[in-house]
Amino acid sequence: MTVRKASLPLDALDSGAVEPPSVDPVDRVDRIGRGGFALGVALVIAGGLVAAVTGPLELAKGSWLAAYLVLVAGVAQCGLAMQHRVLRATDASAGRLRTTLVGWNAGNALVITGTLAAAPVVVDVGGILLLAVLVAALAATWKHAAPARAVLARVVLGALIVSIPIGLTLAHLRAVG
Repeated sequence: MTVRKASLPLDALDSGAVEPPSVDPVDRVDRIGRGGFALGVALVIAGGLVAAVTGPLELAKGSWLAAYLVLVAGVAQCGLAMQHRVLRATDASAGRLRTTLVGWNAGNALVITGTLAAAPVVVDVGGILLLAVLVAALAATWKHAAPARAVLARVVLGALIVSIPIGLTLAHLRAVG
């Protein structure tokens, strides 16, 4: 194994005379995207595990939870995490992607919690947060280097946006009946 020697003495870095190399913004966005993608895959796996135990444990909302974890929380998260790469976005920022993923996961946590607790107002708050994230992601598709991919992204994001009011309505109907 070869050990590389630093080109500058450590004293120069410690004294602040030389700034340490900065992290490339594209690398930072990609790192956050990969983390978000990995979490999305973990949510898909969690959904599969919930599906596996729903029957034996007779979980009342297990099939809904499994489908939600796989399709909405997991697969959609993977798409949001990699949207900048798929669309070859030149204006992607680490802060924007981090905000998107935090908002997406917080919204999903609220929807799941509200649904399992039969608290439709909590589902509404989560749904509004998810809607805000999706609208921002949709707006980001207008600046792109891959037009066909942008159209596909708009269709998928549009379908998710349309599904939110339907899901919110169903949450209220379940709570009443």
